[in-house]
Amino acid sequence: MINEFLMYKIMKYLNAIPVILISCLVMTACSSKSSNDNAGVLAAGTTGEKTVVPVKTTKLGKSTISRTIDYTATILPYEEVNIVPSAPGRIEKIYVEVGDRVSKGDDLFLMDRTQLYQQKVQLSSLAKDLSRLDTLLRTGSVKQQQYDQMKTQYEVTKTNVDFMEANTLLKAPFSGVVTGKYFEDGEMYSGTPTTQSGRSAVVTLMQVNPLKVNVNISEQYYPLIKRGMKATIKADVYDGEVFTGSVFRKAPTINSATRSFVTEIELANRNDMLKPGMFVRVSMDLGEVETFVVPSNAVLMQEGTNIRYVFLAENGTAKRVEVTLGKRFDDKLEVEAEFLNEGASLIIEGQSKLIDGDKIEIVK
Repeated sequence: MINEFLMYKIMKYLNAIPVILISCLVMTACSSKSSNDNAGVLAAGTTGEKTVVPVKTTKLGKSTISRTIDYTATILPYEEVNIVPSAPGRIEKIYVEVGDRVSKGDDLFLMDRTQLYQQKVQLSSLAKDLSRLDTLLRTGSVKQQQYDQMKTQYEVTKTNVDFMEANTLLKAPFSGVVTGKYFEDGEMYSGTPTTQSGRSAVVTLMQVNPLKVNVNISEQYYPLIKRGMKATIKADVYDGEVFTGSVFRKAPTINSATRSFVTEIELANRNDMLKPGMFVRVSMDLGEVETFVVPSNAVLMQEGTNIRYVFLAENGTAKRVEVTLGKRFDDKLEVEAEFLNEGASLIIEGQSKLIDGDKIEIVK
């Protein structure tokens, strides 16, 4: 009896399995049909058109502003030279110390002059021989060619003597301050680098009055920078002190990597207050110019970059234009761009929701 009962239960469950499977298939089919129907309804309700963004605009116009440019820079010596002899040798005597002020032509150091003395003895002998040949040439006792050869030998030796004279006793090429001394009396100069710049030197001389400041100025101001233009310089270490300089040279080319050019400013060192290496702020007045000045909120910045741009309204769409920033005037900014024209419609409200090409509606 028990076995028959178990067999009955098993057969009952087996008969129910097809019914369950069929029910699942029917439910899946209905669900799929419902999804397809819903998708069809959504597709039928989509127009494919972008949303029209309401914006406010203003007309672009140029304003006359007083153009002042501000840069930071480092003070440099007007001239700097590493003094070295023409050849390695023993240093006889160094006449200066670091910090000494020297005038142009002052002695700096003396090298070993043994070879110079030998050359001078030879030159003296050649001078006597040349004098004798000159007398004999007048009497016709020697040929012109022999005299010319002796004269050439004398002139070559004299040139060598003059060269060694200048390169064994080194003098200051300009008035300045000794800022480096790298040897002591009696040491050997070998020509190996001794300075921080990787150059060789026995002493370093700087001209510190006047000084100069090199400023990298944006290429857009190249036509406005002129020789003799005044510059105002302020050093953070002297609060309230103002120094005046003037442009004495500007680079003939633009750096393609930085889009800037070097302008050199000569700076009078009043009371020797300024020192090479000091940090300064440089301001230059370029006069009055006409440029575009727009509300600062109209200028957007591309996320993750330093790219600035604005939107213009053109034929019912938004056009993105990249700009370069200039001076700030309270809540306005000076901007420059190739495609900005007077009379264009600048979007000043709603621009944060736009991308290039969006349809827009101008509202009052």
